[in-house]
Amino acid sequence: MSSSPSSSARAARVALASRLSDLRKDAGLTGRELALACGWHPSKVSRIQAAKVPVADADLRAWCAATGAGDQVADLIAASRAVESMYWEWRRQHQRGMRAAQEDGFTTLERSQRCRVYVSNVVPGFFQTAEYATALMRSITEFQGTPDDVAEAVEARVARSRFLYEGNHRFAVLVEEWVLRARIGSAETMAGQLGHLLAVMPLPSVSLGVIPMTVNRGLWPLEAFYLFDEKHVSVETLTAEVNVSRPSEVADYIRAFGELQKLAVYGVKARALITSAIDALG
Repeated sequence: MSSSPSSSARAARVALASRLSDLRKDAGLTGRELALACGWHPSKVSRIQAAKVPVADADLRAWCAATGAGDQVADLIAASRAVESMYWEWRRQHQRGMRAAQEDGFTTLERSQRCRVYVSNVVPGFFQTAEYATALMRSITEFQGTPDDVAEAVEARVARSRFLYEGNHRFAVLVEEWVLRARIGSAETMAGQLGHLLAVMPLPSVSLGVIPMTVNRGLWPLEAFYLFDEKHVSVETLTAEVNVSRPSEVADYIRAFGELQKLAVYGVKARALITSAIDALG
């Protein structure tokens, strides 16, 4: 398994820095000469080549102009923007509120036919009730200190559930039993959320497995991740969304999902765990 979910972003940033370094060498320029041509301090060239800082579009244009590589500007800018989208801090996403990020998630689901999800923390967004989503997103907003547009964000999040009923979308979801027991909002909110899980389980588009807390684990609990088709994975950490697209890392998550599936129970046994969690609410 990869040592860190952000390794794709780091590797891509290093690859971009290497391309820029090669352009400088091919042009026969030292780092100091390139800095002089671009009007920069020499340390800026060193930081860029060491992949220590993001590279602005204007910096890429200046670099290519100084090295005679103007024909590569568009490709390098595209590569740079892709790098920055791999590791996307939540506070950056939510700097104007949470609604925009929820709408982006809507678009991703719309374009995906098969979605495999593993959650160890909360119910996945497309399964959430409005009350559960409100309680969860309220706490996220307070923790991050970002603008409060919870009502609008909840509306956008709940809208994702349409894909459970429309089109050829398929959702294979694995939930740690702890998620059923972790109270988000009031007891009534949790009861409604758990009841909603029971309601969506029979849908043809849904496969819902629950990993019991008592199972003898072959694979440890992981961070929540969403695997879209077999193209990319969105990994959710405390501070950021990490988008993984390197084939070798995507393959790791596919393998992990398969191992986690072996731990889960389905059908009657899964319903029993959900019902037990409802009963425990008193």
